[in-house]
Amino acid sequence: MNLTAILLIAFLFFAYSLVSRKIASSVLTPPMIFTAAGLLIAKLQPAIFGGTIEHSFVHLLAELTLIFVLFTDAAAIDASSLKKDYGLATRMLTIGLPVTILVGAFTAFFVLGVFSIWECALLAAILAPTDAALGQSVVSSKIVPERIRQTISVESGLNDGLCLPLVLMFAGAAAMSQSEPAELVRFTVLQVSLGPIAGVVVGFLGAKLIDLAVDKKAISGSMEGIAALCVSLGAFGIAESIHGNGFIAAFVAGLTFGAVLRHRCKFLYEFAESEGRFFTLSTFLIFGAVAMHLIGDTFQWSYVIYAFLSLTVVRMIPVVLSLIGTDTDFTSKVFLGWFGPRGLASILFALLIIERQHIAGAQGIISVVVITVLLSVLLHGLSAAWLSKKLGEFLEGRD
Repeated sequence: MNLTAILLIAFLFFAYSLVSRKIASSVLTPPMIFTAAGLLIAKLQPAIFGGTIEHSFVHLLAELTLIFVLFTDAAAIDASSLKKDYGLATRMLTIGLPVTILVGAFTAFFVLGVFSIWECALLAAILAPTDAALGQSVVSSKIVPERIRQTISVESGLNDGLCLPLVLMFAGAAAMSQSEPAELVRFTVLQVSLGPIAGVVVGFLGAKLIDLAVDKKAISGSMEGIAALCVSLGAFGIAESIHGNGFIAAFVAGLTFGAVLRHRCKFLYEFAESEGRFFTLSTFLIFGAVAMHLIGDTFQWSYVIYAFLSLTVVRMIPVVLSLIGTDTDFTSKVFLGWFGPRGLASILFALLIIERQHIAGAQGIISVVVITVLLSVLLHGLSAAWLSKKLGEFLEGRD
């Protein structure tokens, strides 16, 4: 990365920080601003970020961001209370998510018509995870009932990690025509099996050691968070060294860490609001800067049609169906169905997973993902505050 890029990133974050409270009360969202800034940079000075995603710094940033997001989101979830306190999220994850991938795959097969069935399944799995950051005003709005806000946050925190094994398996199946089937099956099985094992072991040991250090008064509060982040990196590194998937390991380590740790690691949660946000928004900035390059010459209007369908019926119908039998009103079900923005996980899955496989339709899949995320950044960003207000007014009027 050159000096100009460093100065530009510093300036953008500093300028945004100065007016962040004003922006929070507007229709603009941070991902919208940083993605738009990236697009503008690409138009005016395309060489600043190298114009491509192959830059080593971009890869490092993308991998670190995904590791930390998977780990911190999973660690913040109390898995034991999912059924009792997060019943809606549990239904959306166990029923809505698989149906969304199934509907998304068949929709891609018939609408796009250029991908194999396994490539369509891969595309659907990449686009299934949601990113609550794109509609931050929803999860932070007091107008929206707490149960709805919690559901959106919990679903977003868990579905990326749940989708990752499917992404790996579908990527392996899609690549079989290009590589040796037996080797691909072996590779995929190792990735999906050894990753969780490494995650459980590292997450468990890390939590126990931090608890011991806290009991002995041997660790400061700020270093608890640093130690926790090292657990995520350790899980990733160990999994990769034994041919497991490091990202699955980071997610499972987060789940295990959160379930085992007795002391509340305050810094870990603060990280998601400060350093974690820096990583996330930096990724959106660079995503905007390289988006047009990623789409390249493969653009088709059918990609835009599928992107719109993915954000609407492909997501909304399975969510509404998964919530049948709950005490949630139909308007809230539709609201939950709409607020499934596609963002960070979809971007990083497409860039970090597909490039490791030899998939014939990889460039087309990346193009569809980029278009879907760009559309989601715009539509979910613009609608977040307005629809939150409308939902609040509807529920208040009904009462």
